[in-house]
Amino acid sequence: MHTKLLYIETFGCQMNVNDSERIASMLSGMGYAPASSIDGADMVLLNTCSVRGGAEEKVYKRLTGYRAHKKKFPALIIGVGGCVAQQEGEELLTKFPWVDLVFGTHNLHLLPDMVRAAEHGERRCETSFIDNEQRLDLFPPVTGGTRLSRFVTVMQGCDNFCSYCIVPSVRGREISRRSDDVLTEVSQLAESGVREVVLLGQNVNSYGLKTPGEIQFPELLRRVAEIDGIRRIRFTTSHPKDMSVELIACFGSIAKLCGQIHLPAQAGSNAVLSVMGRGYTRESYLEKIASLKAVRPDIAVTGDMIVGFPGETDSDFEQTLSLMEEVRYADLFSFVYSPRPGTQAAAMNEELDREQKLLRLDRLQNLQRQISREFHESMVGSIQSVMVEGEGKRAGQISGRADNGKIVNFIGDVSLIGSFADVRITQAYQNSLLGHLIQRGTESP
Repeated sequence: MHTKLLYIETFGCQMNVNDSERIASMLSGMGYAPASSIDGADMVLLNTCSVRGGAEEKVYKRLTGYRAHKKKFPALIIGVGGCVAQQEGEELLTKFPWVDLVFGTHNLHLLPDMVRAAEHGERRCETSFIDNEQRLDLFPPVTGGTRLSRFVTVMQGCDNFCSYCIVPSVRGREISRRSDDVLTEVSQLAESGVREVVLLGQNVNSYGLKTPGEIQFPELLRRVAEIDGIRRIRFTTSHPKDMSVELIACFGSIAKLCGQIHLPAQAGSNAVLSVMGRGYTRESYLEKIASLKAVRPDIAVTGDMIVGFPGETDSDFEQTLSLMEEVRYADLFSFVYSPRPGTQAAAMNEELDREQKLLRLDRLQNLQRQISREFHESMVGSIQSVMVEGEGKRAGQISGRADNGKIVNFIGDVSLIGSFADVRITQAYQNSLLGHLIQRGTESP
């Protein structure tokens, strides 16, 4: 089979990264090999996100820029998938006549047929929603590769309907994969050399709650931990209202569960949280953070914050900053609020102009930079088990992640790649750590 080059550009969350891996795996069976850029590619696919306005605008800008490339290379196939594709559908083919195929969030399994049609000059759009158990049987498997860490989707969709969020509209309602299927996939990954799995879902800790007879998320974690070969388990994203006492206890009882959790607060003010429809208060959120730290004192907490939500006052914003001071996030993803079509918040009156929002965002991000740096500095002198994943940016260095997800660079031989190594942290930077190799850890077989 003639090898063709496929360039996938992924926007947005880890769910999209996982979908892109599945797409690459599927299309490899059709003779498509990964490309590092659009130059020389036979097909380019944009796996898109529309959760925030900026991400959507970036997609449109990229598609506009591809027009000249398509004119120069008419045989190039251009496709759009993900949330923007689900939201816009046929409109994308109208707005961008040089786009060949559009596939929604529930239509990855149709992509091979769509690509064959595009190879014969046929333009197609598939955005049908499958909000029933049939969807569970349409997960294209990820095969091949030598990566140590892999994503495993355990559920899709969301039933929370936060006032600002478009996810239920573009990803559908919550539906959990069968635990037997999840465990089989993890076992197969372990047999192929994967040592870390990241369990994914829009609201991962509500796994199984709405499926009669299915196990719930803490039990799923325990069963994944029993699989030989798996050394580390992570999961994302968690909704604070579904962060149960039993799940928190897992951080103290499951040795393979990493000391890291992504628990988005979105705001620090009860007034804003209520209008957002988040289903918890500032106080209950902080109680769960305290419980997590009591069980796992060194846990690294990351989160999301939205700045400038409709009605956010100076006092509300100051409460967000004070929440950050109390939680001490290891990292924080922060964004200016942007109204998304079809959400409740889109109809709310915005009292802040963009300049005011950006000023607040700048204050918030400056504070977080300081907190993140202090978190890194607190690790200096500690010994971390590092999963070595590749070469570092500097000559002679190799790089990997500590249990808490932090990037650690240290001098070491490339033969260590694929193993675990004990590393003493010697220096902290804004986004990474420098260490010294203490001893070689357990090899990955």
